Amino acid sequence: MTAPTTAPGRGRWIEHWDPEDEGFWERKGRRIARRNLALSVVSEHIGFSVWSMFSVLALFMGPEYGIDPAGKFFLVAVASLVGAALRVPYGFAVARFGGRNWTVISAAMLLAPTTALLVVMEPGTSYTTFMLVAVLTGVGGANFASSMTNINSFYPLRLKGWALGVNAGGGNIGVAVVQLAGLLTIAVAGAAQPRLLLAAYLPLIVAATVLSARHMDNLGPVRNDTGAAREAARDRHTWIMSFLYIGTFGSFIGYSFAFGLVLQNQFGRTPLQAASLTFIGPLLGSLIRPVGGRLADRLGGARVTLWNFGAMTGAVGIVVAASVRESLALFIAGFIVLFVLTGLGNGSTFKMIPGIFQAKAHAMGLTGEAAAVRARRLSGASMALIGAVGGFGGVGINMALRQSFLTSGTGTGAFAVFLGYYVVCAAVTWAVYLRRGVGRAGGGGAGGVGDGGGRVRAAAAGEEEARAAYARV
Repeated sequence: MTAPTTAPGRGRWIEHWDPEDEGFWERKGRRIARRNLALSVVSEHIGFSVWSMFSVLALFMGPEYGIDPAGKFFLVAVASLVGAALRVPYGFAVARFGGRNWTVISAAMLLAPTTALLVVMEPGTSYTTFMLVAVLTGVGGANFASSMTNINSFYPLRLKGWALGVNAGGGNIGVAVVQLAGLLTIAVAGAAQPRLLLAAYLPLIVAATVLSARHMDNLGPVRNDTGAAREAARDRHTWIMSFLYIGTFGSFIGYSFAFGLVLQNQFGRTPLQAASLTFIGPLLGSLIRPVGGRLADRLGGARVTLWNFGAMTGAVGIVVAASVRESLALFIAGFIVLFVLTGLGNGSTFKMIPGIFQAKAHAMGLTGEAAAVRARRLSGASMALIGAVGGFGGVGINMALRQSFLTSGTGTGAFAVFLGYYVVCAAVTWAVYLRRGVGRAGGGGAGGVGDGGGRVRAAAAGEEEARAAYARV
């Protein structure tokens, strides 16, 4: 088997890549993939921190800033909206520019919002100015799409759940880290010193950019594949998985942005009190995401996703009860459980994506490397779209909470809506990916769905499992 080669003068382009070949993987692939995964996590981590910066800075915005709770919710919603929308071009940029090249560009772009915030973060700045800077912070959220698309191409199907979970979890934890950094800043310097937090991130962004440029690689086989984007957009499973990902990642990022504001405005916590609690949920949700991917590798992504949505329904029921009773302790406990479940669900849903396209490739009669190549190109393109739509869930959560606070002064109404959404997600997961007797994989148009005896329990994701159908995706 040909070793991975780097074309001279092409900026670390690897022209041959076959991770499904175990000999290739053990000789060369594993080491290269892990190096790129580690550096991808670093850049994505900082991107998430920048994207969620307004959720932390809102705690620094006292009465002297002249922004009410609804206005703060709207600022974080704008950051969510832009980050979600930019995920589409970011995800497709990997095929156009190369994973390493785009990681360098996207990491360097984080300097723009961070520097802008460093300049404007003071009382007297207009709300319009804050809104424009919130738009800039969206580039941090877009990093996720390109990072996941890139790492998906490096790993074999049997390890994608773990690899994508580590990549996304390491990025997601940037939310908790910036919230912890905000807590440290408030505790040490006071709520009047937000610029200290921002200044700390500038050298980190520069370091991530330089490390990516020096040590990451581009994969030639995924270059300039614009047809994959069109094909993925036509596949109904891209949009079904987008709907489910709203329930998992949309919940994670939406709650991460909103939790501190809810604690301040519904339960009367001070900035320091709120900051001392807000990081716990995002931290646990991020750390558990690789576990969700690993469980999906072993038990099947659809199964884990179904169980998870059932548990999320129960957790948000606790949050609703706590909100009605105004019980802070019960509210925090329910919310932390909910955060953990969003992390598990993030891992299991993203594991489903490459499995779906692997099963569809086999249903078309493809085998071996031909099936793997088709699955990689379509799952990578699909991830860009799914990640974008999932990010819009964070917008919906913050807008729903904004409206709920405007209407009733609490978030109870919004939480009740979220509960209903999780029930629908559980029903869709069961009906499309687990219900028996709904047809064979790949049947009909964009691809039918079926069990076809696919409820297997083997840990490995080999060709026979891929043929079995989507219950194992």
